[in-house]
Amino acid sequence: MKLIGAYRSPYVRRVAVSLNLMGMAYEHDPIPVFDEQDAVRKYNPLVRIPTLVLDDGESLLESYAILDTLDDMAGPEKRLLPANGPERRALLKLTAIATGTMDKAIWAVYEGRFHPKEKIHRPWIEHNEEQACGGLGFLNDCAKEANDGWLGGGNRIGQADVSGAIAYAFTNMARPKLELAEKFPALAAFSARCEAMDAFSSVAP
Repeated sequence: MKLIGAYRSPYVRRVAVSLNLMGMAYEHDPIPVFDEQDAVRKYNPLVRIPTLVLDDGESLLESYAILDTLDDMAGPEKRLLPANGPERRALLKLTAIATGTMDKAIWAVYEGRFHPKEKIHRPWIEHNEEQACGGLGFLNDCAKEANDGWLGGGNRIGQADVSGAIAYAFTNMARPKLELAEKFPALAAFSARCEAMDAFSSVAP
């Protein structure tokens, strides 16, 4: 398999960490999507990352769909989300809050990155930062309740943990002035614990 996209993207990184946790070998191709669009387009008409190219040449698009397919490939012992039932819904909710936090942090970054200075809308940046902090606050409460365990409970790491840890790490990197460690200490500690694992540290941004 080949994973396309830089680890700086939290979506690429959550796929990479998941592959590591599942023990699935892959090749990493950190194509800069804004600079080499044609190189991505041949695998993904949307020119988006992550894109995962399977060994038979099939391309999987969008991190949520990639991860759903990988769960099926991994089987019940290694999958990172339950296949069905109330537990799946609860963990999907946590994962959705984590990925929504990533979305909002990225939108705050893009407002300044892709607009000329005179067209940057500061209230829109602040709105997205506030929403990101809302997601982090929810995850912080989960981390506090989990103590030294996992965000969604259970006896091993799952997708809610992967995405929650990466959501914090990415937002903290992208919006350092928000002083997230002081605001969300339980989540900061949880993310640091995950980042110390080889599955995370081997794919650092």
